[in-house]
Amino acid sequence: MAALIKFRTMPLMQRCVWNHYNKVSRTISTSKRNSDTATTACETKQEDKNWVSYGFDYTSKEEDTNVHHASFFFSVTLCLVFGGLAWTYAPDVHLRDWAQREAFLELRRREKAGLPPIDPNYINPSSVSLPSESELCDVEIVI
Repeated sequence: MAALIKFRTMPLMQRCVWNHYNKVSRTISTSKRNSDTATTACETKQEDKNWVSYGFDYTSKEEDTNVHHASFFFSVTLCLVFGGLAWTYAPDVHLRDWAQREAFLELRRREKAGLPPIDPNYINPSSVSLPSESELCDVEIVI
């Protein structure tokens, strides 16, 4: 009973390690009533009767595992990692950097010439034709 209470008060990580240790360790029985049988710590080879294929080869476990590892290496390492690096460091195909540089150059040129950064009459007012009052009627204009 005391061992059960002690086990319940252990931290979670300690309990996980304890459970794992109890599952993998095998001890030799020394009790007198079980003297005819003894368990020993030994390595036993598990058969492949519970083997589930990754879907690459259904007959050979070794070939299936090799192809599985190779496909994940090529897809993750080569495609995602090197593909991401190539995409990150590729040249600017949409010319966003060029447009920003041109905008800074134009602002510098206008500042040196003593002009405002943006001309209020960017479009010549005489070339704009506005509708008359009668054409607007009761249309609400929000400025």
